[in-house]
Amino acid sequence: MIAALLISVNWFTYVWAVTHNYVVETSLGYYINPLFSVLLGVIIFRERLRPVQWIPIALAAIGVIYLTVTYGSLPWIALTLAFSFGLYGMVKKMAPLNSLYGLTLETGLLFLPALAYLIFCETTGQGAFLHSGSLKDWMMFGAGLVTIVPLLMFSAAVPHVPLSTMGILQYINPTMQFLLGVLVYKEPFTHDSLIGFGIVWAGLILFWAEGLFARRNLAPEPTPEMGEG
Repeated sequence: MIAALLISVNWFTYVWAVTHNYVVETSLGYYINPLFSVLLGVIIFRERLRPVQWIPIALAAIGVIYLTVTYGSLPWIALTLAFSFGLYGMVKKMAPLNSLYGLTLETGLLFLPALAYLIFCETTGQGAFLHSGSLKDWMMFGAGLVTIVPLLMFSAAVPHVPLSTMGILQYINPTMQFLLGVLVYKEPFTHDSLIGFGIVWAGLILFWAEGLFARRNLAPEPTPEMGEG
């Protein structure tokens, strides 16, 4: 139930933001989310961080504070997306059901409220499905698939890897969102936004580089095969 509530908050916020021209701010939320997942891994699952790894978390916090000051208000869309999906990942890591059964139960719990809302939209003349042409109908249908399939893969992976590792892999998604928002949808991206995003990006790059360096140092040295002389 908790997972269903968290993912419904995340989905609703994301869809609302995208349809109201906040694609760039949604990307900020998913940039913050990996570092929030790292922090949850430390606090909840007692995953240990190396000293340098605390710097990216601090940079993410500084970036959010800077954007808050320059915006004049909290970037609530970004924070809602980051916190809801980060907490969702934490809940999925502790949940007893596997990815397929867990996701089926979550969407099942959301089915009746969603169906009731769609019936309400249909009866009030606001319905879009089967009223907007076959192309848009197929696009709405396809949107469900491209939402569920990655989430199913995420649910399958998250129990088997550290939450800190899972978190840092997720920066690919917001990069695509950011590029779409700026290059395709031409959303405004000011100098202040560049500074705030740049601070968060610096944290992500530092975390990735530090992890790569640490893995190389911990890799076992190759040993000569037996029988070679």
